[in-house]
Amino acid sequence: MHDRPASAMGFDEADLRSRIGRMHPVEGVTAVRRSLWGDHVTEPSLASMIEGLTLRPAAVLIPLVLRESGTTVIFTRRNDHMRAHAGQIAFPGGKIDPEDGGPLVAALREAEEEIGLDRRLVEPLGQLDSYISNSGYEIVPVVGLVQPDPPLQPNPDEVADVFEVPLGFLMAPDNHLFEMREYKGLTRRVYAMPYEERRIWGVTAGIVRLFYEQVFA
Repeated sequence: MHDRPASAMGFDEADLRSRIGRMHPVEGVTAVRRSLWGDHVTEPSLASMIEGLTLRPAAVLIPLVLRESGTTVIFTRRNDHMRAHAGQIAFPGGKIDPEDGGPLVAALREAEEEIGLDRRLVEPLGQLDSYISNSGYEIVPVVGLVQPDPPLQPNPDEVADVFEVPLGFLMAPDNHLFEMREYKGLTRRVYAMPYEERRIWGVTAGIVRLFYEQVFA
């Protein structure tokens, strides 16, 4: 796919709704959709390792906040004391439990548990292809519209901070950088998207890139 400048894209509600057809419907989805996307796309040396993993289903919510000044995306910064991915920037999300019945319920439940986002304030638009992480998860990103200034109550045991990034910034391919990171003693390539004093990288940045490729490219 060919990158287009951000000025050629729209990010208002009408434009987002016009792109629903580029996503998969969320209604009735009860299983993870297999995907070619994942950490192994950015770093091909991970492909053989990922092939041997028993993948665990997970889901994240990509919450799009419809502001007059422009659509933004809600992110979290994980608590520094978390056992996994401490201090990293992430979307609200986690494992799909059997009682969830699928990615949509799991993503909305996790958003409620992590940041206090009432699921009734989220209008699901669709879901993206799943994203395979080298940690053994097959992650389904669910895209949802959120009205401005939803009342949030972050869970301090999991979330150190909640913040928003303009969708226009995230969907500009010039902001999709590569970094080299150490993983299990090896140097590997990951996406990174520095924004102000924050650094979105790794799986979260990979999912942002997937969102761009599938919906905006």
